[in-house]
Amino acid sequence: MSTATLTGACPECETELTVPPVVQGETLSCPECMLTLRVEDIADGRLTLQMVEVQLRDWGQ
Repeated sequence: MSTATLTGACPECETELTVPPVVQGETLSCPECMLTLRVEDIADGRLTLQMVEVQLRDWGQ
């Protein structure tokens, strides 16, 4: 059976993250720099994370 947690590193601040089981495509936040990250790949209990571009709305002000 797979491990109870997965690990990965934030591509921006390089903080090591330990998370419960997730699936490819799921998003999470880095607790250190608060970036939104997407799980690109999972191999041998190790996550490959990619920063998600956040589009802020322009309210015309």
